[in-house]
Amino acid sequence: MFLDRTIGAVFSEAVKRYGDNPLLMVPRDPERAYLPEGATVSYAEAGRRVASYASALRGAGYGHGHRIAFLLENRPEMLLLKVACNVLGISWVPINPDYRAAEIAHLLTDSQADLVVTVDARLAQLHEGIAASGRSIAVDRLEVLAAGFSPASRPVPLSGAVHPRTEASLLYTSGTTGRPKGCMLSHGYELTVGNWYRNLGGRLTIEEEQERVYCPLPLFHVNAAIFLFFAMVLSGNCHVIPERFSRTDWWHEIRETGATAIHYLGVIVPVLMNEPPGEQDRAHRIKWGLGAGVEPTLHAAFEARFGFPLIEVWGMTEMCCVLADCHEPRQVHSRAMGRPQPGLEVRVVDADDHDVAPGESGELLVRHSADEPRRAAFCGYLNQPDATEAAWRGGWFHTGDVVSRDDSGMLYFVDRKKNIIRRSGENIAAAEVEACLQGHESVAQVAVVATPDEMRDEEVLACVVARDAPADAALARRLFDHCYRQMAYYKAPGWVVFVDELPVTGTQKVQKYRLFADGRDPRTLPDAHDLRAFKRRDGS
Repeated sequence: MFLDRTIGAVFSEAVKRYGDNPLLMVPRDPERAYLPEGATVSYAEAGRRVASYASALRGAGYGHGHRIAFLLENRPEMLLLKVACNVLGISWVPINPDYRAAEIAHLLTDSQADLVVTVDARLAQLHEGIAASGRSIAVDRLEVLAAGFSPASRPVPLSGAVHPRTEASLLYTSGTTGRPKGCMLSHGYELTVGNWYRNLGGRLTIEEEQERVYCPLPLFHVNAAIFLFFAMVLSGNCHVIPERFSRTDWWHEIRETGATAIHYLGVIVPVLMNEPPGEQDRAHRIKWGLGAGVEPTLHAAFEARFGFPLIEVWGMTEMCCVLADCHEPRQVHSRAMGRPQPGLEVRVVDADDHDVAPGESGELLVRHSADEPRRAAFCGYLNQPDATEAAWRGGWFHTGDVVSRDDSGMLYFVDRKKNIIRRSGENIAAAEVEACLQGHESVAQVAVVATPDEMRDEEVLACVVARDAPADAALARRLFDHCYRQMAYYKAPGWVVFVDELPVTGTQKVQKYRLFADGRDPRTLPDAHDLRAFKRRDGS
């Protein structure tokens, strides 16, 4: 239905239909640098602001085919500017605020963004990235956008009206071979996944004009900025945007905003469960939570204590029509992900893409249908057609996730086949961390793997063969600092383990599965150094 619509047309209809209903809400936070008193933006006000932004962009020469990058944190302007860009056929390219200069440089170079919009507090960070990119690119500050946008420096490359296949967003996701890849998402894709969420049903029923969904996830991710945002737009509901998850602010912000649902990460559940029980546990209007990664041993206990279901889902930027365990009876004592349905077909296969029997583990493959496998999927990886086709080999998208399926069709998450570490909801490519560490003069060889973490699901662990330096705590800290300066803080190794050699094949490929094949927990080894306390978002 929505694959033949544009975001501008659908948003305009929502503004007319829902008028004074709240679309965006920011909780009050006196310590936040922006909107300390909070804010509510109605559909009507959002429509006026989007129209103003779009008019200014058009006047500055931007249009169909341009890309504009945004480094704006979790401010509501991120979404208003996204829609304004999409109205004109401009692609929205969000920048992770935790990126360091080299990561920003890669994004700006790969995307060939025509303009960057940021805030005063991020200006120095952005200029470091631009300098590292070697590009000349205009920068506008949110604080003075009323004066207009910098003029476009190149003509609009595309002619004709904006259409459903026009690129709406370019989202960078961690790749298995190194630097993040740009996922191109169309207007039709984004509206379709929002509509998919709106219609999941069961315990995830979204009532028109009734919901306020509190989502502490970042606006540079597909979850908050596309999956949730367009579900709200299509149903006349409200997207509640805190700056980030805060244990101390969670319940009072939920009560203050009148939230009726939440999005969560697995890491949030144990934090809330570790709080002393109290009246706040049930002093809310929450009907359901949507997320992934809750520990099965905590799932039922959380629901019993706080009085609402946690609905586990599976999705990814490339194919965000999610699987969801949202219909009773739910499998809360397992890692159930839901069952396939029309519009999202699945297979579970072995290394040769042969189907495995029920109960056996294999890679999850997904597609829309046999006739149109790529319908409602991403458009491809920017500048990497070979990677796109490799992911779609055989007419199925290879997710890299290992799952199993029972006789009823229920899918259960097992592990990640891809060389990806999942830390507090962030996907980290082991290859990217390895490349950074390999550039240090004291590293002869390195292999980066995931290790369990009781708070953050997984943590980055680097196995290092040292070169010409004592393999001690001082070197571990130097290696950490080397990564910390060049990559987002969460990518730096939380653990460094020094080893004499790495197990390799005859062609010198590291066999990571043999690193700790004896079943030892690498964190308990005498040469393991715990650096997690140094991983701070603020860079201190």
